Amino acid sequence: MHHRKLIGLTAPSGTGKSSLAKRVLDEFPSMNLSVSVTTRPPRPYEQHGREYFFVSVPEFERLITEKALLEYEEVYPGRFYGTPLCTLTEAETPLLLDIDVKGASTVRSTYGGFFIFIAPPTVNELESRLRSRGTESPDSLKMRLQRAKLELTYADRFDAVVINDSFDEAAKEIFSLIQGYLDK
Repeated sequence: MHHRKLIGLTAPSGTGKSSLAKRVLDEFPSMNLSVSVTTRPPRPYEQHGREYFFVSVPEFERLITEKALLEYEEVYPGRFYGTPLCTLTEAETPLLLDIDVKGASTVRSTYGGFFIFIAPPTVNELESRLRSRGTESPDSLKMRLQRAKLELTYADRFDAVVINDSFDEAAKEIFSLIQGYLDK
C-alpha cells in the first residue's frame, strides 16, 4: 500500500498544533508536510499551497468524487478539510500530517502511523488562545469551543497525548516521541 512513515499531530483548534508542526519540520528536515485542502478562506498571512490548498466547495466535491482524498471532513458548516491521497505516494521520507481529530482517527485506523494528540492545559486557556487570535466572531468562537470539548474526548484514541502548557516543553516532548517512532 504505502511505505511512508506517517506522523500525525492532531488537536482542537487553538491548541498550537500548526505552530508545533512547524517546529517539528525544523527539527526533522527530511520530513515532508502534507498540505491539506480546505474550503475556508485564507487568513491574511496564509498562502495557497503553503498552509493549505484553498478551493471552492464544488472543487472539493470534485476531489471527493475522484477519490483524490485520503480522508475528509466537514469540520464546521460549509468548511471542509481533507488530506490529498497523493501525499502517501509522493516520496519515501516521513510524512507529517497536521490534521483535525476525526481525520486523524480515520487515517490512523486505515493506514496506521504514529499520532500525537495535543491538548490545551484547560478549556479556559484554549478559549483565551482562540480569542487572542482575533480571527473568530462570537458565533465561530462558540462553535470552535463546542467542537473542542467534543474533540478532547478523542485523546485516548491516539498513540500519545502532549499537553501544550509550555510551547518549548511540548515541542521537546513531541520531538522525543517522533524520534522514538522513527527509530523503530
